[in-house]
Amino acid sequence: MSETAPSGFDVRRFFSLRYASHGSRLGVGYRAHGADWAELELPYHTDMIGDPASGVLASGPILALMDMATATSVWLKAGAFVHQATLDLRIDYLRPATPGRTVIGRGECYRLTRSIAFVRGQAHDGDPENPLAHVAGTFMAIEGYR
Repeated sequence: MSETAPSGFDVRRFFSLRYASHGSRLGVGYRAHGADWAELELPYHTDMIGDPASGVLASGPILALMDMATATSVWLKAGAFVHQATLDLRIDYLRPATPGRTVIGRGECYRLTRSIAFVRGQAHDGDPENPLAHVAGTFMAIEGYR
């Protein structure tokens, strides 16, 4: 697995930089990638609990993880960091995350046009065959992808 996409987007370096972003605050980190997909992780932390009685993570951090994983997949497919906006990101929650477990989000960019990227992905907490959520969405490049 190469560290950079063909045109030069260095995903490992991107996630090693610690800047003031919501992903950085949430502790989102890099796991793996390919030419059109990225896998990120969201470590369990008590600050993100949505239901104190059960210890289950709130839905917002999981949505943020999936937004970042799918956005990263677009940059990988485009081969460059491109300023973009999330136009639509539908998330279907299938079950709550298991308390104490890291959530893993995998995003894939399956189609890229001059201005719109189409993405899909899933989140799980250790078993990809038992996902927490599925996502599908679109991003728009501010100045174009190509």
